[in-house]
Amino acid sequence: MQFVVMAVVLSLAEMGCFSCYLRNVGIPVKGCNQTVCVQTKMCEGLCYNKDSAIEINHVAPEHEICNGEWTYAEKHVDGCPESIVYPVATKCNCTTCNIEDTECSRSDCPGALSSSERRY
Repeated sequence: MQFVVMAVVLSLAEMGCFSCYLRNVGIPVKGCNQTVCVQTKMCEGLCYNKDSAIEINHVAPEHEICNGEWTYAEKHVDGCPESIVYPVATKCNCTTCNIEDTECSRSDCPGALSSSERRY
C-alpha cells in the first residue's frame, strides 16, 4: 500500500501538481484614518516534501515552503498627504524553510497521535 501511495505522489509531482506561483489578491491597507483595498501579488502553492513517518531523535526533517522575493509599492489616496505602502511579491519559488524569518514547525492533525502515543 505504501508503495502505491508513493508512486501516486511521485507521479503527481512530475505532472506539476506541486507548484509555487504568483497570485493576484486584494488586501486592506490602512492609512490616513481610512482602509483602502489594493491589488497586489503574493506567493501561493505547495512544495514537494519528503517526510518520514518515524521521527529520528525527534528532529524534524528540513522541508520546503512556497516563498518569494518581495518589494514594496506605493499608492496615492485622494485626501491623504502620504502614500500608502504595501508589499508585492515579484518572484515565487520553493525554498528550504528558514527559522530566522518563518514559522517552520510542523503541526499534527487534530486527533492525531503524538509521537509518544504512536506504536510502530
